Amino acid sequence: MKPLFSAIVCIIGLIMAATCGAYPLDGYEYTGIARVEAYRLAMEGKVRAPKQPPGALLSIDEVDIRLEARSDFEIPPPDAEFVVRVRNLLGAEADRYAVAVLDLSNLEQPRYAEHRSTARANPGSVGKILIALGVFQALADIYPDNIDARLAILRNTVVTADEFIQSDHHVVPVWQPGNARVRYPKIQIGDQASLWTYLDWMLSASSNAAASMVLKHLMLLVHFGPAYPVSEIEAQQFFKATSKKELAALLSRALQDPVVRNGLDLEQLRQGSFFTWQGKRMVPGTTSYATPQELMRWLIKLEQGKLVDAFSSREIKRLLYMTQRRIRYASAPALAASAVYFKSGSLYKCKPEPDFKCKKYHGNVTNMLNSVAIIEAPAAERQLFYVVVVMSNVLRKNSAVGHQTLATRIHRMLEKYYKVGKFSSGSSQTGKQPHQEPQ
Repeated sequence: MKPLFSAIVCIIGLIMAATCGAYPLDGYEYTGIARVEAYRLAMEGKVRAPKQPPGALLSIDEVDIRLEARSDFEIPPPDAEFVVRVRNLLGAEADRYAVAVLDLSNLEQPRYAEHRSTARANPGSVGKILIALGVFQALADIYPDNIDARLAILRNTVVTADEFIQSDHHVVPVWQPGNARVRYPKIQIGDQASLWTYLDWMLSASSNAAASMVLKHLMLLVHFGPAYPVSEIEAQQFFKATSKKELAALLSRALQDPVVRNGLDLEQLRQGSFFTWQGKRMVPGTTSYATPQELMRWLIKLEQGKLVDAFSSREIKRLLYMTQRRIRYASAPALAASAVYFKSGSLYKCKPEPDFKCKKYHGNVTNMLNSVAIIEAPAAERQLFYVVVVMSNVLRKNSAVGHQTLATRIHRMLEKYYKVGKFSSGSSQTGKQPHQEPQ
């Protein structure tokens, strides 16, 4: 085992009985994810790591699903006035956006707005939420009445990075108890950590290498069932001896069947393949796509506890709780005091063009950026509670700043509507303007 990751694995022997989650900063003893402890200690000045905004400091008990008691809730028809307000926020480039916004701040009078909500596009890294869904579906299938057994798999399974990770430029946060700072290496072949840690790296750092390792282990989990986890030798023999046609069918069963089983439309929401070229070479896949409409339905089912079951929905939501560096939509200064549950994904492509410089988020052929977010503001009070899906393809402009700006506009619009935040009576807040995040 590599020393860099040994501390992450050595603490995963205990199983706690409480139903808590991975992402909140007090979740270390429960999950064994070292990153969250390092970030908690950073708030006390004991470890060098990014400090979190006020909205990222909820406890594991406070990070919970919010619509479990409203299992019959359905997204209402679009509210004409709300649609106009949201549409106006998009400005002259509205035709390059596809958006859905559900305002749940007043649950007795929810408001829904959509714009081009059935436009289908590649979800990019947003598709990683479907890998998480697959993992929790497989765990529930094997251990339907045993939450402790599911937790044991998440904590105790040691995932060893192999050729499936090739190749990925993302770094992941790594920390060993006692270290003065968090390090940010790329995952290397041979690196080991728990399945829960790899899930965290997949969603918090959006590591493609971690996503491919989680997807590989999802296939093993579905195939071997109660016999999982299997040894590295058994896993290698399985992938070597199984035909690519059979592996493709297993991938579909592991990754796409849960979408249908959870009442979602596979024609509007599908992750079809691995996130690394080597993974795609070893296991044939298919195309991936999403629409704002179906991503919104996924998020509402999450809040209702209907993604697999309440335990699974709760844990997935906690894995999406932003206690990493906030980027793109989530980086809006207006959201600093908000709890943000978030995933995003980008795809950009360039071609030669006079006076144009190709750079990240500025593609002139394709410049896709997708964001899904649940916002509770302020974090502990939830005066505002709303859900947003944004898919955009605005060429030659910084799409990360575009999403950040839209996040500020939506948040300020809702604050003004409910007369909270900077629009509450007697408020002295000045409100910061969107800024270009360092990328």
